[in-house]
Amino acid sequence: MTDMAGYVAKHFRWSAQDGIAVISLDRPERKNPLTFDSYAELRDVFRALVYADDIKAVVFGSNGGNFCSGGDVHDIIGPLLDLDMKGLLNFTRMTGDLVKAMVNCGKPVIAAVDGVCVGAGAIIAMASDIRLATPEAKTAFLFTRVGLAGCDMGACAILPRIIGQGRASELLYTGRTMSAEEGERWGFFNRIVDAGSLDAEALALAKRLAEGPTFGHMMTKTMLNQEWSMSIEQAIEAEAQAQAICMQTADFKRAYDAFVARQKPVFKGD
Repeated sequence: MTDMAGYVAKHFRWSAQDGIAVISLDRPERKNPLTFDSYAELRDVFRALVYADDIKAVVFGSNGGNFCSGGDVHDIIGPLLDLDMKGLLNFTRMTGDLVKAMVNCGKPVIAAVDGVCVGAGAIIAMASDIRLATPEAKTAFLFTRVGLAGCDMGACAILPRIIGQGRASELLYTGRTMSAEEGERWGFFNRIVDAGSLDAEALALAKRLAEGPTFGHMMTKTMLNQEWSMSIEQAIEAEAQAQAICMQTADFKRAYDAFVARQKPVFKGD
């Protein structure tokens, strides 16, 4: 397995402590846009997290009052106009690979959204497992606003599962901004917290998850993402197999022993 706590990121901010990795984009003067390089490095980091036993949970946070302003107009959108079809498809597949990597990283990902969260930034929040927001959060899937389709990076598959087909359709067709209050009411955001406590709330939630049965969390995330394509019968059988696997873990026995001793279980993820 790979240890990632000491990873040094080149194109975004990364820190890790007590099993919790904290990521944020690092161009606050431009509301944290993505570049070709940050896309690729984020993809590679989330792929590597599958094998990182020292990371139990991930917080994808904001920086300077904003989450992410999407793809950089000058560093990405401009150069895309000069690419041929093969180059364009390589780019769109690479951006989609970031979402695949987040979904398949085996760790719960918490998005802590403040301010601007648009375009690919909205996708990163969408691809997270749990989303917290400040009252100032402004989320928009802007793709049609720049002459593209709303079906970017899995949006037409994932967003309707979170907020419903009709609501997702409106946001993806119009590209309009979803307020924090609207996002919470629709189920996109789990809860709204004050800006001053956003980081602390996200870290507290990540700590709670990191102290839990992390093998069980990995299995939960896997099942949550796989069962959409299963029938109910297939899903029940898959969950039976997944739960039987978890029953062989030491954490399951630790929980039983702690219950008998009337103590709180200390999970180790094995």
